[in-house]
Amino acid sequence: MNWIFFALLSAFFAALTAILAKIGIKDVNSNLATAVRTIVILVFAWGIVFFQGTYKQIPSLSRFSLIFLVLSGLATGLSWLFYFRALQLGNASQVAPIDKLSIVLTVILSVFILGEKVTIPLLIGVALMVVGAVIVGYAR
Repeated sequence: MNWIFFALLSAFFAALTAILAKIGIKDVNSNLATAVRTIVILVFAWGIVFFQGTYKQIPSLSRFSLIFLVLSGLATGLSWLFYFRALQLGNASQVAPIDKLSIVLTVILSVFILGEKVTIPLLIGVALMVVGAVIVGYAR
């Protein structure tokens, strides 16, 4: 199986996340909802790590990797808090496309921070994503 298969699964479950979260946050504080979701993810992720035996690799993690994984975790936490609040205030069909502008920001950051290559098809695709997200996000 290649990366496309896993990316499609990720997209499917991200979509399902939005729908299930929108249903679940009715009459619930969005920060509390995020905390409950985080506990489930914590137990689930560590369960997989222990089941696979990869917990044995913890001592081999470099300080560099740990710093960036912690920073990534903080960014994820902030993203989830804001996402759940947006879902609570707006329609899932509008919040999700705007949230997916993260794809555009990822492309931009990957060019400047990671030095990834910019191509004309990439620029066209990014522009179409922006236009699509704005149209869908603001459609009433």
